[in-house]
Amino acid sequence: MTRAWRITTVTDAARARIAVARLAAACGVPTVARTRLATALSGQLRQCLTKGGTWLLTLETTGGEDAGPGELHVVIVPSPDAAGERAPWTTGVPCPEPGRVSDPCPVPEDAAVLSEGLLGADEDTSVVLQELAEQEGLVAFHREELHQTNQGVLALHAELDAAGRAQREAFAAERRARTEAENARRRLTFLADASAVLTASLNHDEILRRLPELLVPRYADGVDVWLFDSEDGRPAPATHPGAAVLAARTGRPQYAADHPGNLPGVEDRPPSALAPDRPLLCVPLLTPRRAPLGVLTLSPQGERWDPDDAVMLIELARRAGIALDNARRFEHNRDIAETLQRALLTELPSTPGVGLAARYLPATHGLNIGGDWYDAFQQRDGSLVTVIGDVTGHGLHAAVMMSQLRTALRAYAVDGDGPGRLLTRLHGYLRHLQPDLFATAVIARFHPDGHTLTWAAAGHPPPVLRLPDGRVRTLDAKPGAMLGIPLSQDIADHTERLTPGSTLALYTDGLVERRARGIDPGIERLGAVLSSFDRAELDTDLEDAADRVLHPLLSDSERDDDVCLLLCHLRG
Repeated sequence: MTRAWRITTVTDAARARIAVARLAAACGVPTVARTRLATALSGQLRQCLTKGGTWLLTLETTGGEDAGPGELHVVIVPSPDAAGERAPWTTGVPCPEPGRVSDPCPVPEDAAVLSEGLLGADEDTSVVLQELAEQEGLVAFHREELHQTNQGVLALHAELDAAGRAQREAFAAERRARTEAENARRRLTFLADASAVLTASLNHDEILRRLPELLVPRYADGVDVWLFDSEDGRPAPATHPGAAVLAARTGRPQYAADHPGNLPGVEDRPPSALAPDRPLLCVPLLTPRRAPLGVLTLSPQGERWDPDDAVMLIELARRAGIALDNARRFEHNRDIAETLQRALLTELPSTPGVGLAARYLPATHGLNIGGDWYDAFQQRDGSLVTVIGDVTGHGLHAAVMMSQLRTALRAYAVDGDGPGRLLTRLHGYLRHLQPDLFATAVIARFHPDGHTLTWAAAGHPPPVLRLPDGRVRTLDAKPGAMLGIPLSQDIADHTERLTPGSTLALYTDGLVERRARGIDPGIERLGAVLSSFDRAELDTDLEDAADRVLHPLLSDSERDDDVCLLLCHLRG
């Protein structure tokens, strides 16, 4: 269906607008679309009236009952008789029910009815405005919801940010705690290892050498150990930092630097004139009785000390002081024991027919001094008694017990008893005097005839006899048990015929026993060394022979036990 209007005046434009609005309503065009059509048409008609002239408005609907939904087209073009070329204006809206319109919706000519129609045309605008108001309400509602949502999102972001910060702080605290725990474990491990190194040695000089090796460069850039030389423990005059001198006098750690150290248990002092640019930590080395031994002065690797490192170093200095004190006491006791041991050793007698040579070597490791001895003396009938023995235990106590056994043996020998009887009496004496102390010994008696040897052993390594032709025999006939064990025993004598040129070697286990190989290989080596001598060498220089026996047997040993050797050579 098509309809056209000529537009010349305002009234023509009003009639056309009303007709288009009614037709759109009749065709089922939605209110909003109908209002948009009317508004666009009104604007275009206003322009046409402004331009003047005659305009032709064509209204056309497409589609129908069979064709389904169509469209409503509005076209405004200038009148065909108008001068000039003007572009047409066209618009359209979907028309859901074009078949419902059979009448092209005439518009009355009456002006009153026309005005009423124009007013009625605004009803679509009212409906649109009402829908717009509803939409504005919905928009306001949704805007408020969006605002609340945004506030919730902001609050959530704030909570997440706070949770993130808390998590990062927790992670940082965990890393710090883990680092502190690792540093504490590292310090404790170092302290334990360093303490084990310092206390493992009883050598004063070795401890002083190992202390800087342990600290530099791990915990210190420089280390100085100042030990007091005077016996009363007071510092000897020397050039040392003032903080070290003060630490020596007060027995308290001192820190000398141009800034406060704030170290636990350490007193702050001005920088040392000897090292003004270097912080110094001066820690006294004290004995368990708080007596000063010296001062340990340390300089840090950086500008200052870590407080925990300083606490660990102070504890290490305390342990180093105890280790040095133990080493000094050990060396003092060792010197006393060695001096006493040497003082109690016998000066060998000059005996016709039998040459004697003896050697005593103290242990070089540990306090293994004081238990080994040798002796040689003559009995009333002219017999020569030679003895070698070993008291269990070490130190002063062993040296004293050795001297008592030596004295008791000489006293018993006055009665002229044989070696077995002498050892039996020493066994009873030791059981009575020291029930918890034991000893081993060998007694060899050279008779005045110069050809008879009587010997007896009590738990001691067997004597080794070198015959004149160089052959070697071990005198291992049944020996007695150790002296002092809680058993009664009668130790038997054994007799051996000798020929001139024979040499008897008495020794302690320190000469032949090695922990890794036992004692038998050592006895075999001793026999091999003795057999290597010429008889002339033994006749002329027994002392040199004794030295030549020691060297091959001890050259591969650290000598952690005393060594005694007594060579008895029967001259021709």
